[in-house]
Amino acid sequence: MAYYKYANFLSQQQGTEFDVIHPPATATPFSGIYRCTGCGLSVTSVYEHHLPPQNHHQHANYLVPIRWQLTVKSHYRQ
Repeated sequence: MAYYKYANFLSQQQGTEFDVIHPPATATPFSGIYRCTGCGLSVTSVYEHHLPPQNHHQHANYLVPIRWQLTVKSHYRQ
């Protein structure tokens, strides 16, 4: 989960990029904070770098796949 202190530093946006689920090691489409849909772990990733790979962390239930979803997008793509 991502945390913040000052709500006035964030703006809500309704882009479809927040709905896409990415497999591990995918090139990051937008700089920002990504959440593992299986366990809730948050990571930051920069545009065109790779999201964390499958062996980045382990889930208590090994059957739950590691997948990444954009939760906070940086203002600029890069």
